[in-house]
Amino acid sequence: MQLVQDEEEDISVAESLDDDGLPSLELSPESKDRGREQNGNKDRVIEAAEGSFVSDFYRSGTDWSCLLEKNTQERPPERKLKQTNLFELWGFKKPDDSNAKPRVSSLSLKRTRTQWISVESVNDRMNPKVPCLGNRSNGGGNNLRRVCPFYKKIPETSFTVDAFRYGLIEGCSGYFLSHFHCDHYAGLSKRWSYGSIYCTPLTARLVKKFLLVNPSFVHPLELDIEYVIDGIKVTMLEANHCPGAALVHFRLENGQCYLHTGDFRACKLMQSYPLLVNHRVNVLYLDTTYCNPKYRFPSKEDVLDFIVKTTKNSLKRHPKTLIVVGAYSIGKECVYLAISEALGVKIYTNASRRRILQSFDWTQLSGKLCSCGEETPLHILPISSLRPETLAEYLKTYKHKFTAVLAFRPTGWTYSEASGNQLDLIKPSTRGNIMIYGVPYSEHSSFLELKEFVQEWLKVSPQWKVSPTSTRPRVN
Repeated sequence: MQLVQDEEEDISVAESLDDDGLPSLELSPESKDRGREQNGNKDRVIEAAEGSFVSDFYRSGTDWSCLLEKNTQERPPERKLKQTNLFELWGFKKPDDSNAKPRVSSLSLKRTRTQWISVESVNDRMNPKVPCLGNRSNGGGNNLRRVCPFYKKIPETSFTVDAFRYGLIEGCSGYFLSHFHCDHYAGLSKRWSYGSIYCTPLTARLVKKFLLVNPSFVHPLELDIEYVIDGIKVTMLEANHCPGAALVHFRLENGQCYLHTGDFRACKLMQSYPLLVNHRVNVLYLDTTYCNPKYRFPSKEDVLDFIVKTTKNSLKRHPKTLIVVGAYSIGKECVYLAISEALGVKIYTNASRRRILQSFDWTQLSGKLCSCGEETPLHILPISSLRPETLAEYLKTYKHKFTAVLAFRPTGWTYSEASGNQLDLIKPSTRGNIMIYGVPYSEHSSFLELKEFVQEWLKVSPQWKVSPTSTRPRVN
């Protein structure tokens, strides 16, 4: 499996994520007007320039995005990474399989100075658009529909994974959803009528409540329970990503096993999952968001400890500090839960996010939420709000209660090779009484974690997702 460095413009970490971790796009005046949100005396106004969590939620919610630099010309050019063979790079031998068919494809996202352009069409030869008879596409207005690419289909089954944007897929009897992030559920809406949707119970609740999908199509599957669907044994396994995320394991009647990771953070515990230990995976569909040797994330636990320690130290120096955590539509809950438990304080967020969090049915979380920002020093804002000027304006709303802001931007895209796993070396961005820490709290696997995870699996099908980073290897 040959990998070659993507020769696109390099885009690295800066300050412009939207509510859900996607690179911010320029909002039209109409969009900005729709973005204004007022919830009376309890829920404060957030400036429209940030975008509204409510207005953006239905088209967003992912954790693979990075932040854009305002002036890429000032950056010295980086040495391009050449990756010739994934197995050699990871230090183990690829098996000889001359009869194996290619199982990989590459999607990327190119950025110009003025706009983002999806180049999913690079695979058009394999995934041609065909006329759509009737209105078979959820998008409407387009008489062409995409054909589902092979890497979203599970071989020798009638199942697909995260393939909702293709509408009705010929021969598909079961549409699996790995988790509730928009790059995976895109295409789902109240108009969905193309077949059964299988996902975890938490994801099922979100799909029905926020995408308004007809409940008759949604079939929740509990974790760690084997189900037989159309003669195929299917098991959902914890993915260590966002709430409700799952690895999907398929075991065929002939003994062949396929594992689709969706998005996941590999950990030691996964290597001991009984299903994976007892049934060798024949083909692995892999989340390769951070498949680059430079990414060596510290553990989630270490990052949480650093965040809590930093928060406590800041409050000792300045007791009237407002603590802000940037978050996506779902994901990063453990960050603000850790702060809440360490300080013994409530968690404030706007009404829309509270509604989502309460739908998790996590009593540990629901009991800590509050609707008045003045009741607690811990506030959750869209990650796009974590800019000095925006936080300064937000602080004015609570000027009688707080005098400074300590904010955390928890995403793997803030990882720096300079600090590595030495979190104490992280330098915050400071402007006046606003301090922002970028902390490498990732809900995706690092390069080394991917290596450890796949050492037992010899056939790997990387699921290259649309990504704003040019450091993504491309599969030939």
